[in-house]
Amino acid sequence: MQNKCVICGADLTPDDIGASRKLINRGMDKDFLCISCLAEKYGVTVEKLKEKIEYWRESGCMLFAPKE
Repeated sequence: MQNKCVICGADLTPDDIGASRKLINRGMDKDFLCISCLAEKYGVTVEKLKEKIEYWRESGCMLFAPKE
């Protein structure tokens, strides 16, 4: 699996990959974007996107691992 953002080359976290799948294509297995590039693509702030990730996580979305 890819471990760098296809736009800026930043290292990807599991949340980056989950957010890419949630916002772009659930079945994607390459060409992931980091949170910063996703936020820019969709015209939102990084903080707003992180809030949405926490919301999805708390809602039980399986794309995001539960916080330990």
